[in-house]
Amino acid sequence: MSEAATAPAPGTETKQGVRKTRVGVVVSDKMNKTIVVEVERRVPHPKYKKIVRMTSKFYAHDEKEEAKVGDKVRIVETRPLSKLKCWNLAEVLKH
Repeated sequence: MSEAATAPAPGTETKQGVRKTRVGVVVSDKMNKTIVVEVERRVPHPKYKKIVRMTSKFYAHDEKEEAKVGDKVRIVETRPLSKLKCWNLAEVLKH
């Protein structure tokens, strides 16, 4: 096979994956340019099927330091920025 047959056509790009987004509440903003966002999800218990609340904490990069504790925010997945940080603040939904 020739290289032209295996290479993508000029002008076409490979499609990147869609970035994950989460909506949660800021629980800490004490670090420089970093916020901790708590995301709640409601899932049925594996055995008893009762709906239970499960929370996850995400460290997100906040370049302008605009989010404060208690704000509802949207975060977007990004490349790893540090050991724990791989999310970016997309927008503040509610102050």
